[in-house]
Amino acid sequence: MRARPALPLGWALLVAVCAGFILDGAFPDIDVWPLAFLGIGLALLIQQGRRLGSAFLVGFVFGTVFFGWQVFWATTFLGPLPWAALSVFMGAWCGAGGMLITLAYRWVPPAFPTAVSRLLFLPAVVAGLWTLREAVASVWPWGGFAWGRVALSQSDSAISDLFPWLGVSGVSFVMVFLCAVALAAIQEGWRRRGPWREPVAVPWAARAALVTAIAALMVVIPAFPVPTHGTLRVGAVQGDTKAGYFDPPARVGDNLLRQIQKTQPVYGRHVDVVVWPEGASDLDPLEDPDAAALWDEVAQRAGAPLVGGAITARTSHGVTRYYNTSMVWQPARGGETDHYDKKHPVPFGEYVPARPFFHAIVPSLIDLIQREYTPGTTDDVMDVGKAVASIAICFDIVDDQIMTDGVREGGQLVFAQTNNADFGQFTDESVQQLAIARIRARELGRSVVNISTVGTSAIVYPDGTEHDRLATYTPGVMIDDVPLATTMTPAVLGGRQIEWLVCGLGVGALVAGFTVRFGRRRKS
Repeated sequence: MRARPALPLGWALLVAVCAGFILDGAFPDIDVWPLAFLGIGLALLIQQGRRLGSAFLVGFVFGTVFFGWQVFWATTFLGPLPWAALSVFMGAWCGAGGMLITLAYRWVPPAFPTAVSRLLFLPAVVAGLWTLREAVASVWPWGGFAWGRVALSQSDSAISDLFPWLGVSGVSFVMVFLCAVALAAIQEGWRRRGPWREPVAVPWAARAALVTAIAALMVVIPAFPVPTHGTLRVGAVQGDTKAGYFDPPARVGDNLLRQIQKTQPVYGRHVDVVVWPEGASDLDPLEDPDAAALWDEVAQRAGAPLVGGAITARTSHGVTRYYNTSMVWQPARGGETDHYDKKHPVPFGEYVPARPFFHAIVPSLIDLIQREYTPGTTDDVMDVGKAVASIAICFDIVDDQIMTDGVREGGQLVFAQTNNADFGQFTDESVQQLAIARIRARELGRSVVNISTVGTSAIVYPDGTEHDRLATYTPGVMIDDVPLATTMTPAVLGGRQIEWLVCGLGVGALVAGFTVRFGRRRKS
């Protein structure tokens, strides 16, 4: 017999809306990280005892509200329709994940009818299914959308030391696990003590001790030690330029000229490398001799290699493909000595999948995206002279595989080059992205130079602390002796295996519960 819902549908929908807003409050700019646990707990509560249709509905409402508020910055240049489509699409993922969680609450308890199962095993299954939904939505379709995973709200939290041990997916798992255990502990006290078939509730003191012990363990685990070996003196330049795409400069070349002008404070400071953001140059130095001469001048005056971003074009077999490229520029060695092509261009932002289909639906919006970027196939690191840097261009920062690959390929620090100008001055996008960069610093055990066209730019050390930061929409320069590291954290060594393990736990337990439940039905 299916259990009664924890909340009637009307109340569940209201709680779903509240849970979406509450969970968003855990992320920057509000950035009250404990709210994540309250939002998760409410999101789990509304799934209990539901039929699959209403389970999808309440999960969909929760997810649509959360993502709608989380990525409201997407409306700045594209307007409300793409933002609404993305929010609804991600809400559908939350609805599908909610259905799995509902099935877990229905099938697992009868299959494993013990107190340990109710208080620990079932919460682990639920957490595994939540992590599964985040993991799949992060990579599919069209490369997925990894923004908004619950772990990404914890850059400043008491559990941030877990990132080098567990990675982003692992931290999402333990967050949901704690919430599910706390919810089970509360509900255990409501259990009926009647017929012998109904298990007697576990005493409240034992339940409280269990929740407290799990929370304390999450907090007291120390950060993984990451020794550093030398430094690289970095000069990172925020030029405060136009976006160059949806908000182009008045004249071609203006972005490059402004970026050069704002680089002048670096000259004479004995830097080892100059770093510009994504799209800093609106002229391709590989194709434009004047642009190449200007890049030469910057590197020569700085006395160091220049690492900068530009859109490059390459023609093969009569087909021209465009890439979002970061290049190492060294005049003494002939100009470009290494490059990285962005591996994770943003669908419906940097290219349009199934363009004829979507153009037939919203031609005016699709026509805004005229230049299609091709995903890169280069390795994730570049030799910048005195160190090897892992490169992440904008949306790459949320891609777990790209980030761990860069460290495994020898990256001693991370250059996270980004162009936030398309998202407006008063939105949360840039601070959300900086929070992710801080999490990556901890997770990977690497310093991260997060350099943007307009901010928020900052230099983050391997312990996640900011050692320099520039105000948004203000030109400026950060010069710092950035620590280098070669240590592999457990999160890097484990890679996606942690994610596979917890997701497999959820799916395996769901299958086992289904088998036991319907096996008993056949016998009866």
